[in-house]
Amino acid sequence: MCGIAGILTKRIDSSHKESVARMLAVLAHRGPDGQGEYSDGQVAMGMRRLSIIDLEGGWQPLYNEDKSLVLIMNGEIYNYIELTDELKKRGHAFSTHSDGEVILHLYEEEGIDCLHRLRGMFAFALLDKMQGKVFIARDRMGEKPLYLHETADSVYFSSEMKSLLSAGGIPFELDPAAVNDYFHYQYVPEPKTPLKAVRKLPRAHYLKIELANWKVEQHKYWDLEAVAPVEGDPVELVRNELDNICELLIRADVPVGVALSGGLDSSAIAALAAKKYPGTMHAFSVGYPGRPANDERNDAKALADVLEMPFHEIELEIADLVNHFEQMNFQRDDPIADISGFGYYSVNKAAREHGVPVLLQGQGGDEVFWGYQWVKDAAEATDNNIRGKGERPSLKRFIRASLKSLFGSHAAMQAPANGYRPVFHELAPDFRMALADVRNYYSDDFMQALGDASAYDLFTFDRPWRQSDILITRLICDTYLLENGIAQGDRLSMASSVELRLPFVDYKLVELVIGLRKSHQADPDYRRFPKPWLRGAMKDILPDFIIERPKQGFAPPVIEWHNALFKAYGKYLDGGYLVQAGVLTEEGGAALASGVFPIGAIAPISFKALVLEIWCREMRKVAETRARQFDTANAFEYTNTEVA
Repeated sequence: MCGIAGILTKRIDSSHKESVARMLAVLAHRGPDGQGEYSDGQVAMGMRRLSIIDLEGGWQPLYNEDKSLVLIMNGEIYNYIELTDELKKRGHAFSTHSDGEVILHLYEEEGIDCLHRLRGMFAFALLDKMQGKVFIARDRMGEKPLYLHETADSVYFSSEMKSLLSAGGIPFELDPAAVNDYFHYQYVPEPKTPLKAVRKLPRAHYLKIELANWKVEQHKYWDLEAVAPVEGDPVELVRNELDNICELLIRADVPVGVALSGGLDSSAIAALAAKKYPGTMHAFSVGYPGRPANDERNDAKALADVLEMPFHEIELEIADLVNHFEQMNFQRDDPIADISGFGYYSVNKAAREHGVPVLLQGQGGDEVFWGYQWVKDAAEATDNNIRGKGERPSLKRFIRASLKSLFGSHAAMQAPANGYRPVFHELAPDFRMALADVRNYYSDDFMQALGDASAYDLFTFDRPWRQSDILITRLICDTYLLENGIAQGDRLSMASSVELRLPFVDYKLVELVIGLRKSHQADPDYRRFPKPWLRGAMKDILPDFIIERPKQGFAPPVIEWHNALFKAYGKYLDGGYLVQAGVLTEEGGAALASGVFPIGAIAPISFKALVLEIWCREMRKVAETRARQFDTANAFEYTNTEVA
């Protein structure tokens, strides 16, 4: 696990090497154990290392036998032992015991199609000197990030936005369409970022850069919706696959723990992983002062006791939230208006303090196994529209009526008009509230710059669609799971130098669930699936008080936290950066500074504006000052540099 950064261009000079050095310095939290660098005529790149596997020998860059291939990687290849054994039988000589080296030797055998053999979370850059090509790739579900800045003759890349901006020369100019998406979704769906000059390499994609003639191509190598149907007993198959992935994910040469909430998803991971783990696995959980009804620590501790896990609980105090809020928003790297992110931040910080640098988490269970009722409602409404049982105008009337009841008659103008959309995010209350109200805060200049861009563009497709429930699953994985859950999980774990592993987003498990859905469409209980498959799979593994527990979700005291944050920071919005940049009117900024919180909201427009305001202030500092100067007194434990 680490952070990677680099520059590819027609001719590397000293300024490019200095830029890469700055980018790596900003990634030190992702890799506190050391760094490695590589440079030649057109490539300058490097990594910061958090040592998890092969602590002594796994330093990067990694090379094949004749050093014609050079690799830097962020992440873990979970099936590296199996791949290593296979490749050794084919005659490959390994120089390390690290998981990343398998990529090099597999590439020698299969070229970039090696991506299809990798099971894990990763973002990597691989230089093929013989072919004069560089491949930059990202894992299927997007667990590891990769930001890009591209010009006519260069590609800059990094694991984090703040690192990329520290390279210098990247304009800090907001993208109106991305900002509008943010106010509707509470995050910016990829590949966009809030900045015009920066994008993300989409999950399950790679870039191929031909250095001699400077040709850059982007390719997709995996499609969630294209998974083949799977026959068999869903409960048995899910149980076996979960058992398999948990065995793979505990591979580490350092302690592994689990974030435990007391709900089904994290409990399933804890039980299966603890059974396989060779040592003592520690559990970490968060709660609230006074142990209100939404505090899950009692159930979490009860399960930890059953599993004989040492249990560490963290009580989330309002004062701590307020004190860490600005830094936390900076560390998240993207503006993500999820107030519960403080739980991510705190549980990872506690894990590191207890000497546990790898943490398993149940993120993704609700998205893959459909634990959200609104997702089921969206698929059913979409099917009704397709079958003609509820034409799009009836949905429009529903949304118009909902908006009118919340905000008055002016809201009706924001209801969708295009008939080529599945029913999706318009069922989320915050999305509907943004449709109705956010443009009242935008300046005329921003509205003009926004043009015809719409928050609906993300889920607008030509018909015919594929199977609607699979389409909805893909959309929830592309949006809420990827940009709210996975993104802040990665950044807030790495902020504490902790590697977060997510068994439920293992691609083979995802393929299994999608394949089973395709083969069970005729089942009369089809719409109930697949969450009951997971419950059935865990019935003889987890105690009844977990299996029968109603879904609760992570539910912090939102109003109390919101009010405290606006008391401390609300003034930032009154004449702040968003007003000065022309996103909000002066009146709009002043109104939002009061922290208005409509009934029924989860992440109201005011909170989204506050998070974006702080994000802009912090990221702009990085862009304008290029980077905080590297503290030479904080010397690296290890440095591996090679110049071709």
